[in-house]
Amino acid sequence: MSTPPAPKVAGTHSPNPSPAHNADTPAESAESSADASLPSPASAPGAGESRASGIPARASLTLQERLASWLLDLSTLHELSERLHRTRTTEDALGELLRAGAVLLGAERGLVRFTHAAAHPARLHGHGLDRGELGRLEALPEECTSHGALLAAGTGVPVTRRDLLAEPGLDPRCAAVARSLGCAATYAVPLCDAERVFASALWSFPVPTAPSSRQSRLLSLYAREAASHLVALGAQDTAVRETAALRAHLGPGTLPRVPGARLAGRWLAGPGGAGSWYEALTLPDGGCGLAVGTASGDGPEALAAAARLRGALRAYAVLQGEDPAAVLADLELVLRLSEPGRSATALYAHLGQDGRRLRFAGAGHAPPLLIGPRRVEYLESSVSAPLTMLSCWEAPSVEVRPEPGESLVFYTDGLLRATGDTTDRAFARLHAAAAGSPLRLRRDPGALADHLLERLLPERALPTGEDLALLVLTFD
Repeated sequence: MSTPPAPKVAGTHSPNPSPAHNADTPAESAESSADASLPSPASAPGAGESRASGIPARASLTLQERLASWLLDLSTLHELSERLHRTRTTEDALGELLRAGAVLLGAERGLVRFTHAAAHPARLHGHGLDRGELGRLEALPEECTSHGALLAAGTGVPVTRRDLLAEPGLDPRCAAVARSLGCAATYAVPLCDAERVFASALWSFPVPTAPSSRQSRLLSLYAREAASHLVALGAQDTAVRETAALRAHLGPGTLPRVPGARLAGRWLAGPGGAGSWYEALTLPDGGCGLAVGTASGDGPEALAAAARLRGALRAYAVLQGEDPAAVLADLELVLRLSEPGRSATALYAHLGQDGRRLRFAGAGHAPPLLIGPRRVEYLESSVSAPLTMLSCWEAPSVEVRPEPGESLVFYTDGLLRATGDTTDRAFARLHAAAAGSPLRLRRDPGALADHLLERLLPERALPTGEDLALLVLTFD
């Protein structure tokens, strides 16, 4: 992530001032002690009223300076918070937190330590620390850091170590690592969610020092905002990991051996889409059942619906796989009864035992594409609607006998929508990609599938809410 110019912070003259000057100045200490006796901003006299009101001119000027300082602090926090909330990953948010803390404190290095493994897979994240230095910190035993010297934030409140190496009772192993890192003082703040401290953020200084009261106050406010943002990103990361695990478990399995033909499948799931699926199974009559489909919706719910449709189709294909229209009619019935608010498209094909005779039917689904040495064409079926869209669904089956060396491509609508083109143009692009495929690729179903995806989706990146399934059957 590129590093934007550091914001100006009230009371500092540079983004990373010398740590030796971070302690409260006499003027700032006097200013803090006078807080209670100062009038509110609304009643503060102007410079022209000072002589008439009996207030010395210098006192009025000091109040104006303080008001300007407060406004600058608010502006700084607003700017840093905006940068933080523009991050979309936990890694980027941690980097922004450590960078902003270093600016606010005038520190050189920063470190975030997650106290619970469930909060984040990686225990340590550093700013200004290389992998070797992080490794030395990671190797420290837990008992060396339980008091908050280098890795922990103590008991849930900010912890200041003004002169770390001079503290009595400091573990020698911790002292050795601190010297090797040039760490003479530290300041740590806890990062809390609604229930507990889930991490601590710590910054180090090369000389004994401590943050000023203003710096501590600004960092505490910023850390509270950062903790909330990290919790939200953590929940998002957890949902993504769980969905990915569910996809891996419910996704297509190993493809069966097909008499007289070879199979290859591709399944790409986008950030929010998971309703597309494909299936291939050996049937009791020695033939093979092939299917692709899409359940409406996106996310985990669509993924679960797609898994249920696959399971139902496998059962009906085993019972009456030779009649594709009957299989889809039964699938439509179970979808209407179990999920009346959801629609789906599907295409089911039955390949006979001889590996030459293929019958298929579609329910609102895109037609298969036939690719051969001498022809590239879509195999149109009878017009039909998606499942659950009509009160009485019916679509007769279509029979085709592909020649040796030809391939049938079954695909979901996500392949067309992901191109970003209109439907007609997307069909034309798919046809052109198939027609332009080298003859050597047409004899390999996996190579042909990859060629079509590369031509239509060069980056293999799907828009949010989209996913696709592709099944290629090549006849020997």
